[in-house]
Amino acid sequence: MPKNYLKKFIPNPEKLKQSKALGLLGSQIYEANLWHLNRKSVARAFFNGLFWAFIPMPFQMLASALLAIPLRANIPLSIALVWITNPITMPFVFYFNYKVGSLILGYHHEKDFKLSVEWIWDKMEHIWLPLYVGSIVSGLIAGAISYAVIIILWRLHVVKRWKERKLRNKNSEK
Repeated sequence: MPKNYLKKFIPNPEKLKQSKALGLLGSQIYEANLWHLNRKSVARAFFNGLFWAFIPMPFQMLASALLAIPLRANIPLSIALVWITNPITMPFVFYFNYKVGSLILGYHHEKDFKLSVEWIWDKMEHIWLPLYVGSIVSGLIAGAISYAVIIILWRLHVVKRWKERKLRNKNSEK
């Protein structure tokens, strides 16, 4: 199961308590749900991480980690999911976000669009609002869908395991 595989990479709670840098965030940072893999913390991490992945800003990982604390989401998974938008996928995701924002705000798309840093900087005063509106909407939708999918898949997995267990117990009694 992926949970057992991922456990190898999640820090030990005792090591976390020894970290002076984490101590600055208070005692809440040591809450079990922030570091363990369970249905709710994983689903919240997907919502949190995917939301921040769609937001065009520096320090997305820091924002994701800080929001994971009040959400009680798994911090390592929240941070890892931000990397869905990496230097390779970022232009495509942010262009999609811009299109979504333009559609919502009723803006007409630039006909002379060029995917270049110079064009983006020249047009930034015109594209920032549709980009951020589209990013927030896309991030919320992706986060909500991933949250629901994780909850459903986790539940289906648990039901399947219970049925297998019942069947094994029934067969062993015979």
